[in-house]
Amino acid sequence: MPEVTGVDRDYNLWVLLHQVSDIIFNAREAELQEHGLPATQAEVLFVIKAIGDKVTPAQISRMIFRRPHSVSGIIERMKKAGLVKKTKDLHRKNLVRVTITEKGQQAYKQALKRKSVQKIMSALSEAERQKLKSLLETLRNKGLKELGIDPKKAPPPKFV
Repeated sequence: MPEVTGVDRDYNLWVLLHQVSDIIFNAREAELQEHGLPATQAEVLFVIKAIGDKVTPAQISRMIFRRPHSVSGIIERMKKAGLVKKTKDLHRKNLVRVTITEKGQQAYKQALKRKSVQKIMSALSEAERQKLKSLLETLRNKGLKELGIDPKKAPPPKFV
């Protein structure tokens, strides 16, 4: 059997972390499908609610660590679905603000129900959850530093 190096172990851990993230995301996506709301759109609704009305696409992009063009596409689809409204900033004409519509408020309320995530996370005891949280925060902070982002200035990892 070939020897596993530290680099291979690190990569295998990353693959496992990525698989778990994708599995939970897919379970969440299936749950939200009942309401016709993709998980990425639910995430954007949470960010808008967390930051406040009239948030910019750039602020959303920074909060969810996605490229601005990806967030612009998500917002356009949400606008077409009637979940958000885009308006030009009155003071800075080149700036766009995003607000949640009434339909978006209803979708947000549906998205607050997160049974799939709770069901999966219930496999962990409270002590295990706290340990996982601590480990993930350590990895998040190290990753932010690798990207040249001060972890103290990074968006908080919670939206609700």
